[in-house]
Amino acid sequence: MKVHDDGSSVWKDTLYDTKHNLHLRLYKPRHPSSTKLPIIYFFHGGGFCVASRTWPNCHNSCLRLASGLQAVVVAPDYRLAPEHRLPAAYNDSVTAVKWLQNQALLLNSGGGGGDEWLEDGVDFEKVFIVGDSSGGNLAHHQAVELRRGSPDLAPVRVRGYVLMAPFFGGTVRTKSEAEGPPEQFLNIEVLERSIYSNILDSIGYQTAIYGFGRTKIVSRFWRLSVPIGSTADHPLANPFGPSSPNLEGALLDPILVLVGGNEVMKDRIEDYAKRLKDLGKEVDYVEFKGEEHGFFLLDPFSEVANRVLHEIKQFMSKNSI
Repeated sequence: MKVHDDGSSVWKDTLYDTKHNLHLRLYKPRHPSSTKLPIIYFFHGGGFCVASRTWPNCHNSCLRLASGLQAVVVAPDYRLAPEHRLPAAYNDSVTAVKWLQNQALLLNSGGGGGDEWLEDGVDFEKVFIVGDSSGGNLAHHQAVELRRGSPDLAPVRVRGYVLMAPFFGGTVRTKSEAEGPPEQFLNIEVLERSIYSNILDSIGYQTAIYGFGRTKIVSRFWRLSVPIGSTADHPLANPFGPSSPNLEGALLDPILVLVGGNEVMKDRIEDYAKRLKDLGKEVDYVEFKGEEHGFFLLDPFSEVANRVLHEIKQFMSKNSI
């Protein structure tokens, strides 16, 4: 996949975690349409095992989000399995969001030290956390941890969460996982496998994530990413697993769930949204018929990607009041 940069957004990298040498990439519209832009966190996918903010599919998607939604986009990297099993990725996602809180505190103090891109023209009280696939999994756990209104992040306020085909697991297969037609690049066998090779950066995202049949180094996704001895029912994999916390009393900000109609994980994701709704949570579920896993990231400038942006824009507008 090639980088698709039409010049409508600008970007730069910055270090957010010195201990683990983790960076994030900041994006903003070249010509903002507002004096106060909302902030979008974008956590990439990759089964907790591969991918990066620098990969073309992620970079293109963030360029599109920044220009299409007129927002500052923050795209952090996080540690990957199997060297760093869960909860490492989740812990890094928390650190990444707290980086923004620290920036806001520095800038509000007037003492300097904050990132110049955040000095003016951003609204720290209009933050949305977006995650694709495993990044959507992280977004769910952020929603539970931060709670409604994100009081522990003040002066930063998260208004809502967008989960794009969140990567959840479970030891019991859903109907779409067991019986559904395989996707072109992703099926249940692929869901249960992953690759680990020093050639990932050279073969590219689509081959690495969706073309497992072309690789020689194959092992199980969840087996690589959950703590040793755990299963796909681990609380960080399955939000409704036997040992997962009860979400009935969880105070959650609004959640938007987006999924392709032909995704092998569709039934699991739909069930997730339904169960949250049944618990009285504010959840919107939007299914894009005929689409497969990663459809937005594979072509963030497509017609269906425009529909995704429309849904996110409506969600942001509704929850920015």
